[in-house]
Amino acid sequence: MDPSTSSERREDDDEEEEQEKALCEWNFHLSTLVATTAVNAAVSDTLGVIEIDPSEQILATAGIARKIRIYSLRSLVGENVINFIDGIRVTTKLDHSNACEYYICTPAKLSSLRWRPDSSGRVMGAGDYDGVVTEYDLERRTAIFERDEHSGRRVWGVDYSKWSPVVGASGSDDGTAQIWDTRGSGSVATICPGGAQPSPVCCVEFDPAGGPMIAVGSADRKAYVYDARKMATPVAVFSGHRKTVTYARFVSGEAMVSASTDGCLKQWRLLDARAVRTHRGHVNARRFVGLSAWRSGGLLACGSETNEVYVYDKRWGQPIWVRHFKHSGGPECEQEFVSSVCWKQAGEEDCTLVAGGSDGVLQIFVGRKKPIPK
Repeated sequence: MDPSTSSERREDDDEEEEQEKALCEWNFHLSTLVATTAVNAAVSDTLGVIEIDPSEQILATAGIARKIRIYSLRSLVGENVINFIDGIRVTTKLDHSNACEYYICTPAKLSSLRWRPDSSGRVMGAGDYDGVVTEYDLERRTAIFERDEHSGRRVWGVDYSKWSPVVGASGSDDGTAQIWDTRGSGSVATICPGGAQPSPVCCVEFDPAGGPMIAVGSADRKAYVYDARKMATPVAVFSGHRKTVTYARFVSGEAMVSASTDGCLKQWRLLDARAVRTHRGHVNARRFVGLSAWRSGGLLACGSETNEVYVYDKRWGQPIWVRHFKHSGGPECEQEFVSSVCWKQAGEEDCTLVAGGSDGVLQIFVGRKKPIPK
């Protein structure tokens, strides 16, 4: 036998052994299920986006039903009754069908939400199917500002910078990501990832750690990172997906992850735009199924067109946890899918994952790291 072949096999065996350990590091369980009044109704209630505010006390959802729904995250997670029967953890989920504290009606279907970081959780920006970005005052429960930087073309993603003064970004079907001044003036910069052949921009994200980088995902099958101080050309181009890049998220200051309708997630090193890992298991060929990175815990989550939630450890390509997204309202439809996910960022030994479905149902999962045997 070739010694090099033997060495490669040992390395593969070691990686498989380490991944098996990773599979056993976490226990996840369903904590809370929230059904909306639109379940079983004629109106679609697909949840396109879930956002947790910076204080991690408020949960907001939005989507096809033209409503921004606001929940108390502490109330949803904290009111469940937990018992131990024969040493097995049993969670009694209280009725949360009326858990929504209030909602704001919007003039169009919504694709994206983001809390404005300089508003103490009071102002939220929303991108809609009519190409408008609207800021809502949650205390007054009303729109306070509208901007149309994309000539009526659908907005897919919205985000705000973490530096001061705060600027906003929106990505659209018009093939651009517009950077705009939140103080009221119009666009201050335009990003055109496709150059002379623009493709829809499906997502934008500023570095959540406050750095100057902006991640952009495009229908041209590429993800890009730009430096806000010089946005004429990208500082990195990530090529490797075979279809539209639907999401791009920073995992750390050195890495980014992207999702695509080619059915995989790819993790990239920012330094040289090199793909360091491909995550496979979920099914994604046509729809937006969500992507969220729990940065301190090193876990990634996404939905699937098989109506399942997937969790990946950033160290391994295969999922470490999968849960079918069953709901309590009526017979299931073959076309149902998990459409959005969001991690609560706090915690190291415990984590909280919120997932939304195409049927409008929210499910909240709580994970706990298993103690290391002595």
